[in-house]
Amino acid sequence: MAFTRLGALEYLSRAYERGRLAHAYLISGPPGSGKRGLATDLSNLVSGATVADIFASRPPGVYLAEPESKSRRIVIDQVRALEHALQMRSATGHRKVAIVAEADRLQPQAANAFLKTLEEPPNDSLLLLLSSMPEVLPDTILSRCIAVPLAAEEKAAPSPEEEELVELLGTVGAASAARGVQPAYLLARGFHLLLAQVRETIVEENAAALKREEVRYKNTTDGAWLDEREDYFKALTESQYVRQRSRLVEMLFLWWSDVLRANTGVARHDLPAASKQTKSLAEKLSTSEILRRIRRLEEMRDHLGRNIQEALAIEVAFLSVFTF
Repeated sequence: MAFTRLGALEYLSRAYERGRLAHAYLISGPPGSGKRGLATDLSNLVSGATVADIFASRPPGVYLAEPESKSRRIVIDQVRALEHALQMRSATGHRKVAIVAEADRLQPQAANAFLKTLEEPPNDSLLLLLSSMPEVLPDTILSRCIAVPLAAEEKAAPSPEEEELVELLGTVGAASAARGVQPAYLLARGFHLLLAQVRETIVEENAAALKREEVRYKNTTDGAWLDEREDYFKALTESQYVRQRSRLVEMLFLWWSDVLRANTGVARHDLPAASKQTKSLAEKLSTSEILRRIRRLEEMRDHLGRNIQEALAIEVAFLSVFTF
């Protein structure tokens, strides 16, 4: 059963007060469930810190590893630095805390190195792993952590494009019955059309906002102001587009995570409306095949984050992820 963030904090606080806090916890849950907030609360409790956000303010005794490389993975050097910090004596006399954010992004070598830390944790240390996709983590790591699953917090309704993408993905189960690349091409084209809709909507909204400013201020400001505002709205358009594209990419991850959960017998669904389709596909693929497709999505996300040509990155990924 999943906790609320407050319920999880109460559970962990009681364990701390009784001296029964474990050495490692896996805090999992969908985006927006409060994983980082809970990690901050628990870190403050055991380390004596009093910061509002552990991830923005790194107080003494709290150490963090999260994806930072160009590949958006956690590499072995980060794990070794974390281990070294935990071996040092605490400067405050409190328990030391190591947080691995987005733990499902650990490179295989880094995961193996961190496993040794889990097996032989340094004295007076607390290890917190955070993940939206704990199913991707090796069983050897999962078995050495106490799971603290968080329930999804109430969030904004999905956009029309997100709803349309879920419907589009619903065709994958039927498409998997036929071999070949045609279904993958059709899905890639559908995804491109959704992105085009998103960009068109953003461009139209920002063009209207700029027009309103022109009408309001054209008699009270000089021409240089207009050039600056045009540049501003151009940058705003690109920023909003990248954010909306990221949400659509996240829907792909949620969908395949549901396929993985159905394959491994986990009842939770991030997209309950598509549960029949994800279960149907889960019955046709092995766990290793599903994980391989999730890794291809991760590569696509990395490529998009590095501004590799969008259409090419998406088409290459879809050919790998949706060809059966």
